[in-house]
Amino acid sequence: MNRTVALDAARAGMALAAPVVQGATVLLPAGTILNEAHLASLRRRGVEQLEIVPTADPALSEAERARRAARLDRLFRRCPDTGPVVRLKAMVLAYRMR
Repeated sequence: MNRTVALDAARAGMALAAPVVQGATVLLPAGTILNEAHLASLRRRGVEQLEIVPTADPALSEAERARRAARLDRLFRRCPDTGPVVRLKAMVLAYRMR
């Protein structure tokens, strides 16, 4: 269900379905929500493709997106901001936006 996109087609707000690895180094872990700084860094490093979680449904209104994100923030309010929890939250958010 994940899809591979060229780095030039990737946009801020997309979630990584798989880690971005270069050699033995993990550049970005799975679940990372991409921002412009991530994309610029990956371009500098010569990354050409990313595996991302399918994008959100374009029919969802901004108000509905905000409501879903706020609900998820409430569900995760007592969880620590550690790597695995952050990745899980990002993946659940991407799923709920479909």
